[in-house]
Amino acid sequence: MRDPPGDRSLDDRLAFGVVNLDKPPGPSAHQVAGWVRDMAGVDRAAHAGTLDPKVTGCLPITLGDATRLAPVFLEGRKEYVAVLELHGRPPADMTDVLAEFEGELYQKPPRKSAVSRRLRTRRVHSLDLLETRDRQALLRIECASGTYIRKLCHDLGLALGTGAHMGDLRRTATDPFDDRDLVTLQDLADALAFAEEGDEAPLREAVTPAERVLKDLPAVTVAPSAAEQVATGAPVYAPGVLEADDAPADALVACFTPDGSAVCLGRLVGDPDAESGLVVDLERVLV
Repeated sequence: MRDPPGDRSLDDRLAFGVVNLDKPPGPSAHQVAGWVRDMAGVDRAAHAGTLDPKVTGCLPITLGDATRLAPVFLEGRKEYVAVLELHGRPPADMTDVLAEFEGELYQKPPRKSAVSRRLRTRRVHSLDLLETRDRQALLRIECASGTYIRKLCHDLGLALGTGAHMGDLRRTATDPFDDRDLVTLQDLADALAFAEEGDEAPLREAVTPAERVLKDLPAVTVAPSAAEQVATGAPVYAPGVLEADDAPADALVACFTPDGSAVCLGRLVGDPDAESGLVVDLERVLV
């Protein structure tokens, strides 16, 4: 088992950590993850949610065993600030038209995408007009994971009657991360250099324990003996559950030891208050 998140050595933090990276324009998300992996000296690093090369902003990078946490980012919301490049003057009813796009939308992935181009639904939770200038509109979009903002901008242009395309795009949040504590590549490089000279504080601030990724998931606390069984691939049974947050059946949950160290991700399939039976079916073992 790992030490509690706050007690881990710097090497252990790098082996199960996350960087809330401010992706620069130019490189792909895959390239950035590779740079962080090499800079940090870890064997694996993965980005949480693809950003196109020109897109900037919030791109959490998981390190080491934290790369197993990818399913968490499929559950959360994303927030973007986008420039809508209109092909004509913005109409007077623009705010009303934008409001029509809040809710469930049908989208087909663009031709240059890594997924099957089948029609699917995505939810836009909010779509706010922040500012207009000439033929540009600044939008804030909160949406479900997997929403194509470029396609949304195209569809907005059709509905507005002007035509439109996406200009600059910046991701400002991907649950549970946002842009209040972003780390640039230069910040990370500097922190690693300071750590080599004996000052670990900047690197501990830049690389946080991977448990941060799990903070919005329902939590199940398991006994240390149950955690040891999970480490060998066993699911979580009722006798090993010490405490559990309320969650619907089949919800994605995170299991922890009593000291707050992550054990696994899984689906809630049974009653945590029962005397016996299966409670959490494993999806990813984290120890």
